[in-house]
Amino acid sequence: MKKKIILGIILAINVLTLSGQSPFEVYRKPLKDVLSDIEKKYDIRLTYSESLVKDLVVSYATWRYRMDAEETLTNILYPLDLIFQKTGEKTYRISRFAYNERPVEEGKKHLELLLSSYPNLEAWEARKKQLRSCILEQAGLSPFPKKTPLNPFCTEKRKFDGYTVENVAIETIPGFYLCGSLYRPLKGKGPFPAVLCPHGHFNTGDMDSYGRYRPDQQYRCAMLARMGAVVFSYEMFGYGESQLMVRKEDHQTGLALTMQTLNSVRVVDFLTSLPYVDSRRIGVTACSGGGTQSFLLTAIDDRITVCVPVVMVSSYFYGGCACESGLPIHSCTDLGTNNAEIAAMASPRPLLVISDGADWTAHNPEIEYPYLKKVYQLYDKPENVENVHLANEGHDYGISKRLAMYDFMARHLGLSIKAVKDKAGKIDESRVTIEHWDALLVFGKDGKNLPADAVKGADRIKEVLRSLQ
Repeated sequence: MKKKIILGIILAINVLTLSGQSPFEVYRKPLKDVLSDIEKKYDIRLTYSESLVKDLVVSYATWRYRMDAEETLTNILYPLDLIFQKTGEKTYRISRFAYNERPVEEGKKHLELLLSSYPNLEAWEARKKQLRSCILEQAGLSPFPKKTPLNPFCTEKRKFDGYTVENVAIETIPGFYLCGSLYRPLKGKGPFPAVLCPHGHFNTGDMDSYGRYRPDQQYRCAMLARMGAVVFSYEMFGYGESQLMVRKEDHQTGLALTMQTLNSVRVVDFLTSLPYVDSRRIGVTACSGGGTQSFLLTAIDDRITVCVPVVMVSSYFYGGCACESGLPIHSCTDLGTNNAEIAAMASPRPLLVISDGADWTAHNPEIEYPYLKKVYQLYDKPENVENVHLANEGHDYGISKRLAMYDFMARHLGLSIKAVKDKAGKIDESRVTIEHWDALLVFGKDGKNLPADAVKGADRIKEVLRSLQ
């Protein structure tokens, strides 16, 4: 009798407990369990990392199911900032949502839509004007800050085989010093063409493999100088010596996009102010995040006459750093824009797009390059845009990419390609001296030569910017 009473009490407690659960609790399930159920229900296979789904739960899970597997995945994953991509007949890969990336097919369709909106040259020129205005506004550069004296600060010149190097800082806004190295031909009086060389997000290994100190950066700057160009290699906001004024974390903010764009315009101001530079022949080239700087500068500044962005032009990838996509420049106009269209704003000026098979430029030959050719065709200048695609290479500015750039710059800037060829007629980089990173510093290892009036901190820089507008 007692056992029956105890059992009855237990059953009553269980019923009360169950009836006390809210619908939210009843239908709340671990994401991993939900995904396993979806695989069985729809006869599909899902791939994902365990760390991606760990500790995640789905509210009202079964109520999110639909007749269609993809609609169900959308309902389950999107509220958790997860996305899926079809990888086969019945297979899907789940990954974290990235605001700066779209499916490849979406990028292709976006270009088709954009192209249809400017069926003739007049419409494209109007589009360029509209985009330029919007990009400057969204980047915080409209009106463009008042240009103040650059006050160049130069170190002692170093002589090498066919070129010289001196480290230079320019005051792009009062109190902010952009540091870099100026490469010049050893012989000749000019006027010489000039090339801007920003750098990308390469900071692996020691300081000799960091930012603008990297060998590949030094090779291309020195080789271009030996070919007859004045070259300025300069650093990103929050990289290198700019860390004397801002934190490295400030690179991952929208202010970095503002300052890097402004700094590039001021580098053009600096180079064209030099009496030995031909202001009618100004090029720019860089890879990765530096590639973004290259085509963005070309889009807003007509003084750039030749542009070579490397492993960066894509219709579906917008840059993985706030310094590239941290401000809504890609939301310009009702149609939006993407990096391929921004690169197209170089038209009809010579543009070489270098791509590879291992990153977001893998589809350049069949998606972005045909689009660019059609834009250039509006000017009857399809020959002014080229694509060198290296399907078996990865994300870098390696030797084969540099060789393609040397040839293009030589043809369009009037440089001497013969000056860098060996007796067998091959381009030879062996005569370039790769310096240690500390030799490229403007203000010294400890920053002891940084001017006393240097602004410190992002907030102070923003104040200076506001005072100039």
